[in-house]
Amino acid sequence: MRLHNPFADRRSGILLHPTSLPGPWHSGDFSHNAYRFIEFLAAAGQSIWQMMPLGMTHADGSPYQCLSTHAGNTLLISLDWLVDKGWLEKDIWQRAEDDNQWRLNTLERACKTALETIDEKTRNDFERFVSGQKYWLDDYAKFVVIKQLEQGSGWADWPQGLRRYEASSIEAAIKGFEDQIQLRKFEQYVFFCQWRELRRFAHAHGIYLFGDLPIFVSGDSADVWAHREIFTVDDDGRGTIVAGVPPDAFTDDGQLWGNPLYDWDALRKSDFLWWTDRLRTHFSLFDMVRIDHFRGLEACWEVPATSKTAKDGQWVKAPGPELLQKIQQQFTDMPLVAEDLGIITAEVDNLRKQFSLPGMKVLQFAFDGDIGNHHLPHNHSSDMVVYTGTHDNDTTASWYHHESDHTKQQVCRYLECNDHDMPWPLVRSAMMSVAQTAIFPMQDILGLGRGHRMNLPGTMEGNWQWRFDWPQVDEGLALRLRELTGRYSRLAPEGSVQELGNVWPAVERRKL
Repeated sequence: MRLHNPFADRRSGILLHPTSLPGPWHSGDFSHNAYRFIEFLAAAGQSIWQMMPLGMTHADGSPYQCLSTHAGNTLLISLDWLVDKGWLEKDIWQRAEDDNQWRLNTLERACKTALETIDEKTRNDFERFVSGQKYWLDDYAKFVVIKQLEQGSGWADWPQGLRRYEASSIEAAIKGFEDQIQLRKFEQYVFFCQWRELRRFAHAHGIYLFGDLPIFVSGDSADVWAHREIFTVDDDGRGTIVAGVPPDAFTDDGQLWGNPLYDWDALRKSDFLWWTDRLRTHFSLFDMVRIDHFRGLEACWEVPATSKTAKDGQWVKAPGPELLQKIQQQFTDMPLVAEDLGIITAEVDNLRKQFSLPGMKVLQFAFDGDIGNHHLPHNHSSDMVVYTGTHDNDTTASWYHHESDHTKQQVCRYLECNDHDMPWPLVRSAMMSVAQTAIFPMQDILGLGRGHRMNLPGTMEGNWQWRFDWPQVDEGLALRLRELTGRYSRLAPEGSVQELGNVWPAVERRKL
């Protein structure tokens, strides 16, 4: 069942990844603070919670380079929920360690207990989940178990039969590890159960969940391992070309992402099945989905795999219209947002408009002295999502502080504000915009400056770690934000978010 069109009314919301939620562990999760954040959003008059991809990350923690485009990050699973279920002992916190491996080991122990003790109703529910998600779950479970057996190495470095996805080699490798395969599947069942409960809670509070779809996938993923025929890799996982973006005003060498590109001819032969399967998972999780690097559906920046930077690439056409038309046929509603930032051509803009997809405007990009800059509020249109900044930007307060005096003067003249007011003048400007949707990073709502950035593109260290804590949330913050939201007609009409069906049963939660 699809929901009421989230773009039909003026709305606003907050960008915050679940890992940035407060809590006792190394990163946030789906525990009580996630529910408390939804309550904060509702009290502040917000009706959208935007986040980054929820997939299982590699060691660097980037949610844009995951082990699977379908599987959820098991570090987001609430251990509280497992205690509530009776699958973990209640005194677990007395022996807890702030360590990701401890959390994963504890989750595995709880899932073993669950599989040994669950009632018939829950077991049948799990079996329905496994059957319904078979199109990705089998390959994912085998992939992560074999990866563990291979000491965590990338699949391109596995023994030949395994890296070539030979059935006999795979079955021989996992023989005796059937319980581990089942555990990996049950962990995903737990993830999706917890997410469904959180989503129902969000809908009950009038909150849409806004997800993110990276256009490319990690080369070291279950997707590429099991479906290499649709990627630019050979049977051994080696490729000659990879993805990136060319040099621009922010990066002299461009960005060399290293992801394999798509073999669009092979995807056409399958009627874009892998892509529609991917969207099916995301539409089951989220009410709105942003396509990261949308311009890659019109043309991709193709770089030789041997290059040290992205300078040596070239634009290669992609069949965006064919793909989006297929998605439109598969899904009656298509609540997609095009991340149309960077080098955007008329062809990219036309592709977005052809399928009536909202684009993005970022106010931090607006003040270059050009009155025609399309990020300036007076150049916005209603079919847009306006941001003060994104997860790839510095916080607005830090951005403003580090700009030149000339730029600061432009900002203050345009917004009619003073230095000490920032970041709220930019928040207010986004609220005023004719763009139907406005989104603010939590850092900007908290007024945080330097040192609170989520990601610095082109770097590998120190990203994806930012978190807030509830003492940072001033007592009057929700009221201030709600008043501003109401002033500019972004308070969502009551009852616009319909409840989902009971796909999986919820457990009774402790009061927040």
